[in-house]
Amino acid sequence: MATATAEQVLVGYDSAVALVRARVQMYADLVWSGSSSYHDSDVDRIVAQIAPKVQAGQLQIANLTSAYIASAASVRRGERIMPVPVNPEVTRGRGVPAIEVYRRPAKTLYRELSKGKTFDVALAAGASRLGDLVMMDLQMAKVRQASASYSATGAQFYGRVLTGLKNCALCVIASTQRYRSGDLMPIHPGCNCGVKELEDGAEEQTLDLDLLRDTHEQVEKFGGASDSGGRAPDYRQMIVTREHGEYGPTLTWRDQKFTGPDDLAA
Repeated sequence: MATATAEQVLVGYDSAVALVRARVQMYADLVWSGSSSYHDSDVDRIVAQIAPKVQAGQLQIANLTSAYIASAASVRRGERIMPVPVNPEVTRGRGVPAIEVYRRPAKTLYRELSKGKTFDVALAAGASRLGDLVMMDLQMAKVRQASASYSATGAQFYGRVLTGLKNCALCVIASTQRYRSGDLMPIHPGCNCGVKELEDGAEEQTLDLDLLRDTHEQVEKFGGASDSGGRAPDYRQMIVTREHGEYGPTLTWRDQKFTGPDDLAA
């Protein structure tokens, strides 16, 4: 039987993760939209249904990530690398109980109603927030397991892989950069980037200068100036990584501010 290439292993992993994400998202949407009312007791029931499914999805993605990194390392090194056991802590990356996190869509619904929005509009706003929460929790499980696995396998550096689904400018520019193993990959709401191990001894911080150059027109629209060599404006002065109270290292534009803990819980 032919041995899979590193690219085939990556494609298979991305497809498997996307399937888990889609299934968990669909389930959460159905539970949210299928409720006949949204009083406190209803929200308790909704949360009790959704939170365990999200956590199960997080563990699935963490296991897929561990298996992928071990398989890719085996292909690259020509020796069998065993997957790193998944620590259940990957489901608790926020440091906030899931039963609290998944009440937030209901708070969004109530807030929109208090502003005079129609019930349908408020319900949709709650659904949108629920979707963001689910996707972020799944992504956090991925990056935390990736960090643990890369550290355990002795990888020095890794890169960010664009999935081809929804790649914003933050992710595109960040994908041209090298990350050190053991550091959490910076993410942001809606992020679905993957990861790949880089060649040992990779010293260049910028991995794909051509891709960086291809973004200069969009950067010009954003920053008012551009340079095809990526030197002016200084991209590092425009895109920064800030420590988010729940997400961890998070990509953001330099002038973008995070909401505080009170805003997150609202």
